[in-house]
Amino acid sequence: MSIPSGDWKPGLRAAVIGVPFFWLSLFFLLPFLLVLRISLAQMDGALITPLLTLADDALTFRVHLASFVQLATDDLYFATYLVSVKYALVTASACLAVGYPFAYFMARSERRWQPALLMGVMLPFWTSFLLRVYAWKSLLEPNGWVGAPIHALGVDHALAWLGLVPSAEQLMYSPFSLLIGMVYTYLPFMVLPLYATLSRMDLRLIEAAQDLGATPWQAFWRITVPLSRSGIVAGFMLVFIPCVGEYVIPELLGGPETLMIGRVLWDEFFSNNDWPMASAVAVVMILVIIVPLAIFGRNQARAREAS
Repeated sequence: MSIPSGDWKPGLRAAVIGVPFFWLSLFFLLPFLLVLRISLAQMDGALITPLLTLADDALTFRVHLASFVQLATDDLYFATYLVSVKYALVTASACLAVGYPFAYFMARSERRWQPALLMGVMLPFWTSFLLRVYAWKSLLEPNGWVGAPIHALGVDHALAWLGLVPSAEQLMYSPFSLLIGMVYTYLPFMVLPLYATLSRMDLRLIEAAQDLGATPWQAFWRITVPLSRSGIVAGFMLVFIPCVGEYVIPELLGGPETLMIGRVLWDEFFSNNDWPMASAVAVVMILVIIVPLAIFGRNQARAREAS
């Protein structure tokens, strides 16, 4: 039973809106403002210079844009952002290609088997993320469970020809090993929203399309895929956003040619001890992520208006 909005008490309405707003402000907006403040300052030895200074009864506000200027002029940072976005897009696309058939199979299977299949998707979350990434280092060795079949079937030569591995004998520390680790890690984030969307779809629409002469393939592309668009967008964003700033998987499985923005951020903070530069890198990375989030929000709003 829904309660008309006019019957809500003003205090209850303010609480419903204010509590999430306070939560987001405390754990997202406030840390972002702190990072933005550091990005506009300079390092004075081990200290960060203040933006506001009071001297001789004069309040001075100084903003230093040197970090952002260096980001705009240094090709290394621009190339690193492009590499990060490229791998995030490839990972999200691969997760969609692999996860959609699996989610479709889960949604169309018998009801008694769906909880077991759903548990199978969620089971990797019961193991440490770091251990699962480390496991791929053993699996991709020449005598590993994944590396041995790849070498035996000659797939390693095809990967070398495509430029995904530096040589046929080396599968580790390459774009191939990086993509394998990222697709494996983030695949459940694609399957779960797709399954949630496909399981709610009215199957009578498929039957009506087939009664009107549509083939199963035509019914899939014209009925199933459009109705699952919200799940596709949600899964794509859930995979793409964390992949852009991923650090652990590129560090453990990637090579020197897979330098991503997460590693640059780590180096600026802890190796170079340049906190303003690292904060500027983080601010730009957040802005890069906000764009697809805005697109996702607009698509969700359109979907709600259409329904």
